Amino acid sequence: MASFSGPSTPFPPPVNRRPDTKPTNTRTNSKVKYDPKPAAEQTSALTVQERGPSRIDTAAKLKEREARERKEEVDWKIASRKAISVILRREATKAVIEKKMGPTNSKKLLPRTVLEALHERITALRWESALKVFELLREQLWYRPNSGIYIKLIVMLGKCKQPEKAHSLFQAMVDEGCVVNHESYTALLSAYSRSGIFDKAFSLLEHMKSSPDCKPDVHTYSILIKSCLQVFAFDKVESLLSDMASQGIKPNTVTYNTLIDAYGKAKKFAKMESTLVEMLREGGHCMPDVWTMNSTLRAFGSSGQIETMETCYEKFQRAGIQPSIKTFNVLLDSYGKIGDYEKMSAVMKYMQKYHFSWTLVTYNIVIDAFGRAGDIKQMEFLFRLMRSERIKPDCVTLCSLVRAYGQIGKAEKIGGVLRFVENSDVTLDIVFFNCLVDAYGMMGCFAEMKGVLEMMKRKGCKADHVTYRTMIKAYTISGMTRHAKELRDILASEKKTSPEMEKNNLQ
Repeated sequence: MASFSGPSTPFPPPVNRRPDTKPTNTRTNSKVKYDPKPAAEQTSALTVQERGPSRIDTAAKLKEREARERKEEVDWKIASRKAISVILRREATKAVIEKKMGPTNSKKLLPRTVLEALHERITALRWESALKVFELLREQLWYRPNSGIYIKLIVMLGKCKQPEKAHSLFQAMVDEGCVVNHESYTALLSAYSRSGIFDKAFSLLEHMKSSPDCKPDVHTYSILIKSCLQVFAFDKVESLLSDMASQGIKPNTVTYNTLIDAYGKAKKFAKMESTLVEMLREGGHCMPDVWTMNSTLRAFGSSGQIETMETCYEKFQRAGIQPSIKTFNVLLDSYGKIGDYEKMSAVMKYMQKYHFSWTLVTYNIVIDAFGRAGDIKQMEFLFRLMRSERIKPDCVTLCSLVRAYGQIGKAEKIGGVLRFVENSDVTLDIVFFNCLVDAYGMMGCFAEMKGVLEMMKRKGCKADHVTYRTMIKAYTISGMTRHAKELRDILASEKKTSPEMEKNNLQ
């Protein structure tokens, strides 16, 4: 790769570290001045200078300094008490919000506290709690209907796949006399399209087109295009693009980036390249950006077209588009998948040289790469470095560790990972447990493999068809046909009692 020079060693030094420098003495005396004299003369001059002030002056200055320090300490204590009082008052008000029981509660809560509580829940996508806070908000004496709050709630419900509740809020917004514009309709359309209810989404789009005050804009179309691309409905996308052209609505950078990313993930490289060429032809209002670069590099890199990826990287750089941490994550992931650890190391050195701080995704990529290569020492070093940098591991990190230890048959190391899990607050998912089952199955640790099912029950995680099929495969390879048959019977009964299980897993 032209932009990176390969290092002499394939393993990088610790990242995110400041270069070692000699400590400088910051404790200086304001009375000491530099004088280019011999050391003995400087020492004697310093001694004389220190002895110069009288005892009376020194005592007065000491008293003045002590008085100033006492005043600063008193001021700090007063400020701390005020801060704690404010925090406790806000927390108490939030507790009222959480424990709201009925109409007897206060309707004079602080506006700022209620709105902060609502904003926190919307940002965290806690839709049930957010609706409770919004219900309390509407009961306050100072409440006035606001379409902006409704739109944020409808968008949140769309992200949480709650289209019916989003429609109910939209209707409540209309009933309260809020101004209904294209932003409100776009939010509701987004809620329908995110849940795959395209008939209602397209019906709403037609309604917007016939309403003079609610005409759809490029943002409306971009949202609907993205939802169609997520379910690979490319025919609907072409129809929407034609509809935009007929109404004189030009795609913007977000629209083109959405198309390029989706075509790349679907391996439609010709379509992706033609979209990029069209974007460049438009120019002006929709020039390529770092998102365009990342989507293009990811498409070629994930499919193993490394030379094309490197060529595109250089072209984007010549066009003045600067890479981001996500760009380097894409490069690392692409090189890791083909086992080119020399170029991976070159990218890491480049990141270190130009002070790109590693993220959780960066660590997950390199830990997985070295784990798959069987370089356990380097993998463990990176895991320790990750924790020293105060970056919290997630399930992806733990899966990489378990998979690597399973490949080399180190069951005791997997036990260490489980002890780490018990002493941390990492939220485990079904992918981690399936990875654990697979690792124990590869090593022939059938008692531990069966124990994973008990662990899943304790953690409130239900086994899926991947769990059972992984165990069946392990038992079959080892000739334990009776155990394999028992699990096949359990899997068959699970499918009968829960017909939606397979559908949900496929989704």
